[in-house]
Amino acid sequence: MAEPVTDPSTPQMDEGCFTPINHDRLMAPPVRTHPPRILILYGSLRSRSFSRLSAEEAGRILTRLGAEVRSFNPSGLPLVDDGVDATHPKVRELRDLAAWCEGMVWSSPERHGAMTGVMKTQIDWIPLSDGAIRPTQGKTLAVMQVSGGSQSFNAINQMRILGRWMRMLTVPNQSSVAKAFLEFDEAGRMKPSPYYDRIVDVMEELVKFTLLTRDRAGYLVDRYSERKESAAHLSARVNQR
Repeated sequence: MAEPVTDPSTPQMDEGCFTPINHDRLMAPPVRTHPPRILILYGSLRSRSFSRLSAEEAGRILTRLGAEVRSFNPSGLPLVDDGVDATHPKVRELRDLAAWCEGMVWSSPERHGAMTGVMKTQIDWIPLSDGAIRPTQGKTLAVMQVSGGSQSFNAINQMRILGRWMRMLTVPNQSSVAKAFLEFDEAGRMKPSPYYDRIVDVMEELVKFTLLTRDRAGYLVDRYSERKESAAHLSARVNQR
């Protein structure tokens, strides 16, 4: 095998780990035909939780768009570092769902100007790395929030930051439902409104982005720096305790 040729314009680079763009892998990967797999997380345990009701509406729309949808019920999920580990049944359930899905919907109330602790705890239990598997890297994400007062974007902006930290591909559109208590009927179904229309928009976008990226996700997030780093060093870095 020929030795890598060093380019004098980039002497800092490890030529053995630097690769040109593979247009076949990027533009024409093998295409899977199964329904997009979407996981829904919501951030409230109330019996009439508007973040859950919004998430359920999103799930119905996703199903109509041809997705396979699963939801995680956060009731019983322990706090991180509260004397339990990943063997806890609820933690294992959440992590298995995160590994199964190709995209996610996060739906949280805004409380004290932020996402809820219930929402954050779920995200905190999904690691950047679970052994050799990265549960969220390269997967798509749509973010939604509900508010008791006027429209706000604090929770969805925070969830976007977390999605980036989890190395997810967050779709540009988003949903924020103001005065959510006015937007649902007694049966818990969302009334027709521009807020509902926006949720349809967001779910359409999520399915399109998932179909566009899921076959390319591994290549899209393949990084020079991580090709340089040994598997052992990488595992030690992303699994710091």
